[in-house]
Amino acid sequence: MSARKFARFALLVGGLGLCGCASIGPGTVARDRVDYVTAVAESWKEQTLLNIVRLRYADTPSFLEIASVIGSYGVQGQVTAGGAVSSNLTQTVPWSSAALSANAAYIDRPTISYTPLTGSKFARNLLRPIPPLAVFELIQAGYPADRILAMTTRALNGIYNQSSVGLRARPADPEFYPLLQAIRRVQILGSVTIRLDERHPDEVGALIISARKTSEVERDLRYILMTLRLQPGNDGAIDIGAGALPRSGHELAILTRSMIEILQEVGSGIDVPKSDIEAGRATASPFRLASPAGDERPLISIRSGAARPDHAFVAVQYHGTWYWIDDGDYGSKGVFTFLMIFFSLAEAGNPAQAPVLTLPLN
Repeated sequence: MSARKFARFALLVGGLGLCGCASIGPGTVARDRVDYVTAVAESWKEQTLLNIVRLRYADTPSFLEIASVIGSYGVQGQVTAGGAVSSNLTQTVPWSSAALSANAAYIDRPTISYTPLTGSKFARNLLRPIPPLAVFELIQAGYPADRILAMTTRALNGIYNQSSVGLRARPADPEFYPLLQAIRRVQILGSVTIRLDERHPDEVGALIISARKTSEVERDLRYILMTLRLQPGNDGAIDIGAGALPRSGHELAILTRSMIEILQEVGSGIDVPKSDIEAGRATASPFRLASPAGDERPLISIRSGAARPDHAFVAVQYHGTWYWIDDGDYGSKGVFTFLMIFFSLAEAGNPAQAPVLTLPLN
C-alpha cells in the first residue's frame, strides 16, 4: 500500500473511532447515579458520627451540606498523518515515507458545591425542638413508637424520659418506659390507628379509632389514658400540644428534644478511652439508674479503639482514636438510621434541599 493510501485509511479509521465515542453520557448514568448516592450517604453518616464524637468531647459541631453535584465529561481525539515521496529523478532507488500519530483524552471534571450550616438555618435545624406533629407522623408511618419517643421526647404530660446531658441528667420516671411499651404494643396489634389533623403548627388533633378492640388493646389503652391522665373528648379526640404540662384533661403535652440534644444524648454512650477521661479531655459516662427492664441504656453503642475496625457500619477518626458502630449491632444501626431521619424533621416544616446530581449527556 502506498504511503498516501495508508494515510487516507488511517484518517478514515480514526474518524470512525471518534464518531463511536461521540456520546458517552448515557453509559455513565447507571454507574454515576449509584456511585454518587453511595458517596453522599456514606459521607453523611460519617459527618453525623463525627459531630456526635465532637460533642462528647465538648467540641464544636460543624455541618457541611452538599448543595449540588455536577458531573462533566468529555472525549478529545486527534489523528495526524503525513507522507513524502521522492521527486529526485537522479536517484537510483525511488523512495517514499509515511507517518501516522493519534492521541485521545478522556476528561472527568465533577463540580461539587458545599454549603456550611450556619446562622438561622443552624438554629432551625439543630436548636429548635422537633415538632410533635413530625414525631407522630413517623409513628403513624409504622416506625417503632417506643424508639421514636425514647429518642425525641423529654417528657409526655409531665412524665420524664431519662437524660444523660449536663444539668438535665436524671433517670427516667418509673412510668416512662412501661408507657412506651404499652404504646408500642397497641401499635403492633394494629387494632388502633391514629388520625392526625393539623390545626396549627404546634397542635394537632389525634382521633383514636378502633374497628376491633381486643382485651389486650383495651387494657393497654386504659393504662395509657390513666398514666397520662387523659380524658378524650366526646368525639374521642385528644389534642397534642408542645410543652411540658397539658393545658386540659384532653391534651397530650409533648416536650420534644432538639437535634443538638439528641446528638448529645447519643454521644453520652460513647466508649471513651480511659486515658482521655484521666487527662480531662472528656468526662466519664453519666451515672445511669439500673432498670429491671434494662431500658435505661445508651441509645447507640459507639465503640472506640486505636485502629480502624474491619467490620463497621460507620467509622470516623478523631484526635488519633477511631470511633465506630459495629456492623453486627442491628439495634444501634437502626437507631442511627432514625437519627438521620430526624435531621429532616428538624427543618420544622421546611423541606430539606436534597443534593442535585447533574450529568451532561452531550
